[in-house]
Formats: sequence, C-alpha cells, structure tokens
Amino acid sequence: MKVPYFDLPSQIKTFRPELEAAIGRCLDTGAFCLGPEVKQFETEFAAFCGAGHCVALNSGTSALHIAMRLLDLGPGDEVITTPFTFIATSWAIVYTGARPVFVDVDKATLNLDPALVERAITHRTKALLPVHLYGHPCDLASLMDISQRRNLPLVEDAAQAHGALYGGKPVGTFGAMSAFSFYPTKNLGACGEGGALVTNRDDFAARARALREHGSTARYLHNEVGYNYRMEGIQGAVLRAKLPHLAEWNQSRRRIAHWYRTLLADTPLVLPAEDAQAESVYHLFTVRHPSRDRLKAHLESCGVGTAIHYPHPLHLQKCFAHLGYAAGAFPVAERAARECLSLPMYPDLTDEQIAFVATAVHDFQDW
Repeated sequence: MKVPYFDLPSQIKTFRPELEAAIGRCLDTGAFCLGPEVKQFETEFAAFCGAGHCVALNSGTSALHIAMRLLDLGPGDEVITTPFTFIATSWAIVYTGARPVFVDVDKATLNLDPALVERAITHRTKALLPVHLYGHPCDLASLMDISQRRNLPLVEDAAQAHGALYGGKPVGTFGAMSAFSFYPTKNLGACGEGGALVTNRDDFAARARALREHGSTARYLHNEVGYNYRMEGIQGAVLRAKLPHLAEWNQSRRRIAHWYRTLLADTPLVLPAEDAQAESVYHLFTVRHPSRDRLKAHLESCGVGTAIHYPHPLHLQKCFAHLGYAAGAFPVAERAARECLSLPMYPDLTDEQIAFVATAVHDFQDW
C-alpha cells in the first residue's frame, strides 16, 4: 500500500459533476473576472464565517496585503507576528513598507505566544497579525485582550483555518478583519489560486473592493493606488460548489486526527495539542521529534508521503537578514522547524490508510 501525503484528485473525483456544472455556468455567461458566481460566493462564505462581509481576491497573500493596506501602514510602523508560518504572512507587512516584529510561539500549539506579544509592543507597533497555524485557533482571548487594552487592531491570518472555532465562534470574526486562502490544498480549495478578506466593517469592505480593482470605485476613476487582485469567476463557482461540503470535510479531518492520536499515543512523538476553547480543523496533522529527518525517510521508504511545515523559521531567512535576528532568538520556533513533520491528512483518508501510517511509524527503530 501507498498513502500519499495529499490526494486532491481523489477528492475531486467524488463530486466532479458538481464542479463541471459550476464551471459550465461561467462558460455560459462569460463572467471570468469577478461576476455573479464570485458575488454569490462572497455572500455564502461571509454567512459561513458569521461575518458581515467577504471580499473575494486572487490569493491569500493578496488578502493579507489588502488587510495591511486598510490599516494605512507605512515605513516606521511595526506589526507583531510569528516567525513560524508560511512567509506570505510577513510579506503582507513588508509590502506596505512596515517592519515585521517576530515573537516566539507557544510550545504546545506553535501559535503566537501572547505573553511575548505584550513585551514586544513599542510606540511603533500598529497591529497584531497572529496565524491560526495548521488549522488550530490561536489564543484569541489573550490576544484580543491585548488588542483592546493597547488599542492595536488584530488581523487574523486564517489561511489554514476555514471553519475552525474558538469559544464556539468561527475564527476570522474576532479582530478587525481576517485573511483566508483558497489555495488548492486548503480545507476549502479552489481549482487554482484564491483568497478572501473577511470583516464586519463596512468601510474596510468597501475600500478592499476598490483596492482589488486598481483602486477604482467607478470605471476609470482611481482614488488611490490599487491592484489587480480580482478573483476569477471560475474560482468563485468552484468554491461555491465546494463550500457546502466543508463542514463534513472538517469533521472527517477531526475524526482522522482522533485516530492518529489514539494509534500514536504510545510513540515518542509530540502530537498536536488542542486548547480547551479551540476546535481545530486540522488543515495539517503535524507531529514533532528530534529524529524528524530519519523518520521522514523511513516513512517514505514505506510508501507514506510526508511534508515539512516549516523547515526554516522566517527570522533566519536570507530575505529578512536586515531585521537583525540571529539564531537562538526564538528557540521554540527554531526547534519546531527542526522537528516538525506533517503526516497524510485529507478527508478521504480511509481507516486502513490511517492504520498503515501508524504501523509505519511504529516500525521506525531509530528513535
């Protein structure tokens, strides 16, 4: 048996007729940039999140960038964020001329550590940008407390957390706004790139819609520098077809995570933690161990696909050398980068496949 790390073709196969019908509607109307399918998806995804507005964009990176633009950041400003995530989170800050200020992550969840956030605030700090890493909500109670006490807007990077809950409430609706990604491997993925900015603020939503269309509120009238960040009509149609399945897919991911925990409980691996107030949607099931590289090689020799999220913390990337961080600055993030390994995780994993992965882990002798 072989268990791929991710199996998108199998997922698509189960409801291909729905996708083809959705794409067919775009072919019939010729609405390939924004259009009725995107507009309807915006309404439906906003309702799914329990938010007032969803602004559909061409990527999660664009959603993060627009969020930073809405805060009017510029040179001399700072945004506190995590060094342990995909680099797009920090790109959004840099694109505005502002500076990312990294703080270390919590040992259990690998999400931003609120206690360290508080200590990093200066007169230059203009916002907080936490990430719901691997689909697990960050400590929103503590971060929102800081946000409100220090009058700092909080922007949620929810790119991996579609449908995750904190205190029974969907993530993406706690701060001033949030950014989602619909990259094909996400819990809700497009057939290509896609993203969205979600907010309850009417002014943010209106300005975001202008910014995604070259800063235009009326054709050929441009009030500020904008971008071509429009979502394609076909992606809106695809996401509309997939959205009704998302809750079921997330429940499948939670069931798979439960079985992994049960079957791997007696191994030396550090398994994903889940806070009492949080309900993760397990975009990834990422374990940790000092022998990560040897374990990865062993699993792949057994036919089990794996991935590493993320092998290089952001503060040690060459592109951020000018920020002045050195090795050892964020020991929890650095250790996680050395030890993390993502096991197969997607809704269509069978019990037989899960058991096969667990057996392969148990067969690893080089702990």
